[in-house]
Amino acid sequence: MQFQLDQSIEILAHTPAVLDALLRGKSPAWLHCRKSPEAFSPVDVLGHLMLADQTDWLPRARLILEGAQTPFPPFDRFAFQPLIANHSIETLLADFANLRAQNLHTLTSLHLTEAQLDLTGTHPDFGPVTLRQLLATWAVHDLNHIQQIVRTLSNEYREAVGPWQAYLSILQ
Repeated sequence: MQFQLDQSIEILAHTPAVLDALLRGKSPAWLHCRKSPEAFSPVDVLGHLMLADQTDWLPRARLILEGAQTPFPPFDRFAFQPLIANHSIETLLADFANLRAQNLHTLTSLHLTEAQLDLTGTHPDFGPVTLRQLLATWAVHDLNHIQQIVRTLSNEYREAVGPWQAYLSILQ
């Protein structure tokens, strides 16, 4: 499938509802479980997505559109802790939904052309990247982290499923 902005927006627009369905009403045991001590919990993933929406995707898109010659500022993928500290899951889900809606409104209001999607910026690790690649990555980043949450939750019952583990590819 070739990148289409409207198709990416379909993914981006539904991520808050997917996370809401996965996380709302869950006990702290589910919300804070981890596959390993250094891994993200489901709440950490939500905080990470919120931070990326605040500091990464649209700010980098603006730098590309402005023709900035300097590399994007590095993204600290762990800097989300203050965003999630002392907030309920309900508050975090609502904040993320509002933030994402604002960002998608901003994105659609740019009325990006094919020529603009081919403009480049400089990633601090990868070098030249196009706006098209950045926006495609935003959508896949969401899907990646949805998968991460589902895998983390599933892992909690790895031993409990007994021999069915052999049939559950999510546990492999």
